[in-house]
Amino acid sequence: MSWHVASITLDNLDELPKRCRTCVYWELSDHLGKQARDFGSTEFEKEAWVSGVLLEWGSCGKIVHVQGAPAGYVMYAPPSAVPRAADMPTGPVSADAVLLTTMQVLPEFSGEGLGRMLAQAVVKDLTRRGVKAVEVFGDARPGTEPSCVIPAEFLRGVGFKTIRPHPRWPRLRMELRAAMTWKEDVEAALEQILGTVTIPLQSAPPIERQVIPAR
Repeated sequence: MSWHVASITLDNLDELPKRCRTCVYWELSDHLGKQARDFGSTEFEKEAWVSGVLLEWGSCGKIVHVQGAPAGYVMYAPPSAVPRAADMPTGPVSADAVLLTTMQVLPEFSGEGLGRMLAQAVVKDLTRRGVKAVEVFGDARPGTEPSCVIPAEFLRGVGFKTIRPHPRWPRLRMELRAAMTWKEDVEAALEQILGTVTIPLQSAPPIERQVIPAR
């Protein structure tokens, strides 16, 4: 299998699957996301978000090509750039961490270890940039319907640990110093590793809000 991982830029943003290209679940608040969908401006908003993060922070995603064809992608950013994170019941994200928002692998490329490969690409990029940790909101009950929240089972399988449990939206964390144990030996073996969790194409799942009683 011939594969190549590249950073997501405005030049290759259109290579994301159409459903993902128009999804602003993480990039906008619930109110602004609905407004963008009503006005048909989600593609513009997605591009504006990527452009802003690239300018202010740097690389915020990776895309993997197999035999020259887009096969999957991953996106991440500082928590302050991800409005939806404030609505998650297991937030907030730790101050020393970057937030991994979503990861998708096209169905025809599932079972090839691409999800693990993308996770490693994030680790290598952020470690190089001096980031201490990566956190992510996982989906503890992924169903057959598409979702833009990564299955918690997959996240645990690539080294994330649960730091705030929740029946649906646990928050997980990976310390990047510990993740460096992957290094060259794992990288060399990646092409032979078969993924066991299929990550479906995304749609915006509902947030189960947690009611916190007054003290």
